[in-house]
Amino acid sequence: MIHFIEGQIENLEQNRVIINVNGIGYEIYISLYTFEKLKKKSSCRLLTYFLVKEDAQQLFGFFDGDEKEVFSLLITVSGIGASTAQVILSSMSTNEIKNAILSGNTLKFSAVKGIGSKTAQRLILELKDKMLKVSLSEETIFPAENNKFKDEALSALLTLGFNKNNAEKAINEILKEHSDISAEEIIRLALKRV
Repeated sequence: MIHFIEGQIENLEQNRVIINVNGIGYEIYISLYTFEKLKKKSSCRLLTYFLVKEDAQQLFGFFDGDEKEVFSLLITVSGIGASTAQVILSSMSTNEIKNAILSGNTLKFSAVKGIGSKTAQRLILELKDKMLKVSLSEETIFPAENNKFKDEALSALLTLGFNKNNAEKAINEILKEHSDISAEEIIRLALKRV
């Protein structure tokens, strides 16, 4: 119904934004990814998903089409509502979500607040075929073993206090350059880049 909203940012919080469109303030729920993209902006254009429930009407906003597409798929899984889908999008990038689904990485989803192992298994089972048809911008699909090493390296870098986005970017660049590499090597090379 409402495809996008464009206007001035009146108020920005980690999970929502209020956008002033010709004097009307729209409250839109967002992920941390979108929050990060909006932090230094005074106006924006967000793609939206309008959710109507018996007790509420909510707008969810997305900085890009990839995020909206993955959100739309996530909420088709029974047990995953719009709020949980936003938490998943706040915890992982769209490429990480796709990689985790295609490699069957239930641990990645179980680590997200509000998702148990059964829901993680159902999510992977229900979305694996659909995710094969999704093409994301800057797509990088890693073999399952690289996913494990990538997760270990990212966890180590976050423990050392590095910014998640910078650490992920460095790790992704390293995995593009080196296909067969251990977690320790990824960490060593990433430390030179972050």
